Amino acid sequence: MRGMVGRSAAGVLAVTTGAYGNSQALHAPVLVLNASYEPINVCAARRAIVLVLKGVAMAEEENGHFLHAARVAMRVPSVIRLLEYRRIPHQTRALSRKNILLRDRNTCQYCSLVLASGELTLDHVVPRSRGGLSTWENLVACCHPCNRQKGNQTPAEAGMKLMREPRSFNLHTSRHIMRLMGRSDDKWRKYLFY
Repeated sequence: MRGMVGRSAAGVLAVTTGAYGNSQALHAPVLVLNASYEPINVCAARRAIVLVLKGVAMAEEENGHFLHAARVAMRVPSVIRLLEYRRIPHQTRALSRKNILLRDRNTCQYCSLVLASGELTLDHVVPRSRGGLSTWENLVACCHPCNRQKGNQTPAEAGMKLMREPRSFNLHTSRHIMRLMGRSDDKWRKYLFY
């Protein structure tokens, strides 16, 4: 079957038609809304489908793809809404690889190359061997060639320049990123407060 994604005990999963290549359909970004329709996150389509199938969320908008499995045929969501309100503390997000890549929009901060999450690494701007800490202000997304070129040096020593100064990733930053991502998906616009 065209667009085969993987096998499970339940059968074969396949994704057909739409704007993305079939192999990328389950990795497409999905806007997550709180029960109050407030945008709170972005996740992969695969995670969104799991939340819908578990009854934790419902699809508000769809992206044109269909998921076919042994007992299920459903549209792949573009926007989902949680069925129960989740209190979201308005503070800095947890420091994690996922959040660093989200903050940097999967873009190497040295050469501006946009890559899939698996093709990026995290770079310490000030190397750990020189006292650099794992903080929001010292970690950036980086492609493997730039990471090798920079090595155990500061960007200035390596003759490299950061695209922008790294900073913490708070709720304001994540909403800004959601707005930027929403420009590529018109279905998100009515949920994002410009």
